[in-house]
Parts: sequence; C-alpha cells; structure tokens
Amino acid sequence: MANVSPIDVQKALHGVEYPASKDALLKAADDNGAPKEVKDALAGIADREYEGPTGVSSEVSGG
Repeated sequence: MANVSPIDVQKALHGVEYPASKDALLKAADDNGAPKEVKDALAGIADREYEGPTGVSSEVSGG
C-alpha cells in the first residue's frame, strides 16, 4: 500500500460522516483537495463500509 501519513489521510477525509463507503471517502478526498498520493492510497483500500477514521487509516497503512 502507499506510504502516506495518517494525518494526511485524516485531513483528506475532513467532514466525512461514518459509516462511510469507499466511494464516499474518495469523493471527500477529492472535494478536500487531497494530494494524488492520498487519493491513490484510498483507491487501493477494500470496497466496504468503514466505521470510522481509525479503520480507514489502518486499511491505508496495510494493517
């Protein structure tokens, strides 16, 4: 998985209401002007509902 900072991921997901789908996370990242690396990392996560930011960060980091 991409080597992106969990802080950058959380900044990209500012304003997301959980649970959230992968598509909702990608849209939020796009709307928040996330860098390409963060959007690419989010594009690589499993297509499922995420209960909160910790789960997203864990998935992005490969945990």
